[in-house]
Amino acid sequence: MHRRSINKDYYGGALMVALGLGAAMESSHFHVGTLAHMGPGFFPAAVGGLLAVVGAMIAVGGSGRKNMSKADDPPAEWRGWFCILAGIAAFILLGYYTGLLPATFAIVFISALGDRQNSINAAAVLAFAMCAVAYVIFHWALQLQFPLLHWG
Repeated sequence: MHRRSINKDYYGGALMVALGLGAAMESSHFHVGTLAHMGPGFFPAAVGGLLAVVGAMIAVGGSGRKNMSKADDPPAEWRGWFCILAGIAAFILLGYYTGLLPATFAIVFISALGDRQNSINAAAVLAFAMCAVAYVIFHWALQLQFPLLHWG
């Protein structure tokens, strides 16, 4: 039985180009501004443009490769998928109810456990380090209005 072969890099890059162009076009509904005086549409336009450029590079690089069949694919890493999605859900819930530091710790710790080579201790050290980075960047430097710790 012949399996349909696809070039994942080409189609993935094309999808990134489409998403990037869509974000850049959607941001045109907002004032973009200049680099010195950024408007609310500047960041989505910049990220969308960068996403489209990177997607184009991936698609061009993937267009010259030989197609791979599904039989050549490595097995899916369900543990990693689950841990990343669970980490995002924990960040949303804990960010709303407990603040930035517990949410940051949760997303990093749970997502790090998705890698089979990480131990619980290594994930905890990484999570505490990222909490320190989040404090310095978001609370101290940017003075983001997201409470560090709160209940309720």
